Amino acid sequence: MQTYDLFDIIGPRMVGPSSSHTAGAARLGRMANKIAGGHVKRAHITLFGSFATTGRGHGTDKAIVAGILGMEPDDERLRYSMLLAKEADVEISVDFSEEMRDHPNTAEIEIETRDGNITRICGASIGGGSILITEINGLEMELSGEYPALIVRHRDVPGVINTVTNILANEHVNVAFMRVFRHARRQDACMVIETDSPVSERVCRLILDWNENISGVLAV
Repeated sequence: MQTYDLFDIIGPRMVGPSSSHTAGAARLGRMANKIAGGHVKRAHITLFGSFATTGRGHGTDKAIVAGILGMEPDDERLRYSMLLAKEADVEISVDFSEEMRDHPNTAEIEIETRDGNITRICGASIGGGSILITEINGLEMELSGEYPALIVRHRDVPGVINTVTNILANEHVNVAFMRVFRHARRQDACMVIETDSPVSERVCRLILDWNENISGVLAV
């Protein structure tokens, strides 16, 4: 017998019209903002598949921009996000691509921050307001956004995973899910660790300072 939780029945808190094309899109934009580190100067959004063909009618582009500005899917200001971005001096550009991707509700988001850092995120809205981040700066991964998460960039060498998990254990941070992605053996890699509680900046600093093979730590 199949069971459902309350979220499956009533759906997410959101501004309509679509949980996938609007609420999920807003969550993609908000996650992109977190991964990029906020303080957005410029964002270029490319929509694919169903996002591209029905995005204008469902406000997908506006929803992603709202998320990039830090809004939740139920924020009543979502429909005015383009104007709000202009008022905040955030440059926005949107392309509607005919290219097909693995998932029909896919978006690529390139964010440039005020300090000049550029981050490229690819993700999909997979239904009911849920999302999946599938790529960050060319590195394939899976990040759901359902839990607090730690993204650790590192070299694929022995001992790094042990270092990170030991620090989390010592700091009483419980790991819910963990995946490791890499370009190739002994090359650049990334740990995505979803946790039961948010990871503090102090713990992020401990991880970054503990092992020379770790090049970046981000809590989202």
